Amino acid sequence: MGRLRADLVCGIGLLTRLPVGGLARDDLPYSMTRSIWCWPLVGAGVGACGGLLYAGLLWMGIAPLPAAGWSVGMLLLACGGLHEDGLADMADGCGGGQDRARKLEIMRDSRVGSYGVMALVIALLVRVTALAAMPGAVAVMAMPVAGALARASMVVVLWRLPPARGDGLASSMARLPGQALAACMVLAAASAVVLLPPARAVPACAVAIMAALVMCRFARRQVGGQTGDVLGATEVVTECAILAALS
Repeated sequence: MGRLRADLVCGIGLLTRLPVGGLARDDLPYSMTRSIWCWPLVGAGVGACGGLLYAGLLWMGIAPLPAAGWSVGMLLLACGGLHEDGLADMADGCGGGQDRARKLEIMRDSRVGSYGVMALVIALLVRVTALAAMPGAVAVMAMPVAGALARASMVVVLWRLPPARGDGLASSMARLPGQALAACMVLAAASAVVLLPPARAVPACAVAIMAALVMCRFARRQVGGQTGDVLGATEVVTECAILAALS
């Protein structure tokens, strides 16, 4: 139970801005790499809140497009824009850098350039319009699945690519425990199987796998491996692709 509690503190604390002080204790065996098994659960929980908000606003008579905008905004608030920050940094680095060193240097810069702005606008448009195309009942099931699979895709990139830098949180997670990795994949796939009919679950999982593989190949060619920004960008790209497929 101590490990379970420690993993949830690490997973929720890393992927969201939700307070975890009530779960934390000084004597818990914290391990960020071991916590990867719960990343799909965190993503599913945040996604479920977004789906329920969207369905609730539709029930209150709000039009689908503004309801979807409020729902996506809630997701950004809950996660602190963590993944979107990674997407913007990666877009700026890969769009503006001439070589790997320069791309990594740009990605470290906290300022957002034109490539980052364009990437964020496209990502927000895709998610809002895809969600607005769904009935409320579909969104309640689709949003948790997209959240779970998108977080699992981050773990795939973390597993398949070496660190692009020698420092940073992502570089310290190069070796993932086998049991935690397997549990992460099983929980992500189970979310699709349980919440979606087979005709939707299979495409959702297939899209998530393809998105993770594309991001792996792209990151390897552009910067030689994974960073925290690469992981954040992977989450956003995967979530956009899944929601578009399910819409």
